[in-house]
Amino acid sequence: MTELIENPKAPRVKRVASLARKKGRLEVGQFLVEGPQSVRELLTYRPGLAEVVYATTGSEAWQQEIDRLASDAGVRIDRVTPQVLAAMAETVQPQGVLAVAHIPQIGLAEALAGAKLVAVLHEVRDPGNAGTVLRAADAAGADAVVFAGESIDPWHPKVVRSTTGSIFHLPVATAASLTEVVEAARAAGLETIAADVRGDSLEQARGELTGKIAWVFGNEARGLDEAEREIIGRSLKLPIYGAAESLNLATAASVLLYETAFAQRA
Repeated sequence: MTELIENPKAPRVKRVASLARKKGRLEVGQFLVEGPQSVRELLTYRPGLAEVVYATTGSEAWQQEIDRLASDAGVRIDRVTPQVLAAMAETVQPQGVLAVAHIPQIGLAEALAGAKLVAVLHEVRDPGNAGTVLRAADAAGADAVVFAGESIDPWHPKVVRSTTGSIFHLPVATAASLTEVVEAARAAGLETIAADVRGDSLEQARGELTGKIAWVFGNEARGLDEAEREIIGRSLKLPIYGAAESLNLATAASVLLYETAFAQRA
């Protein structure tokens, strides 16, 4: 424990706040983890990534557990005022605690080695969608998630928050291009399948999802273009039985990941 940090304009506070921006994260290789749930998962599953925890004083229900987890992991806890925490955080209501953690350096081949189910996000820009897909991948027992091309940075505070801790449960890798991901996936023995409304119906392919599969999910607005679908090789779509025009990215990804998990475990 250290003395209470009270000045919202202190250099240390500004350094932490800079991690809300991608440039700030890249410069120091660190990211923000905001809120009790995410900090708890960080300290439980990836304590080696944690640099420091900043928490307000008080008697919140999470306080004792966070203190114990940090102590067990040898992670320093600095007490701050609510004003200082608000200045550090990206969110308007940081819920009394945040942590600074090191960005894990996981190569693409390492993330895919031995994987049976993988989610690939290509040009996905919305942090809520990205975080929800990552959370669904974790829940479905996927082995890795890959962010490809110009997708949002997986260590963006909004992505981290929307995963509710799942980002610390499985490997997360990045790749410069879709081609790089597809080649690495095939080298790892994974079949790549595009989730695309122009693909074949999932109904006819449900019995073919028992192998090692990497699902590729495209941009929320435009999906995947013809060249990208050719790179991936195979495309499948979810049938629409009602009057809905389509499913959003996160919902479709959740269904497809679970369909594959069911088939692989049958």
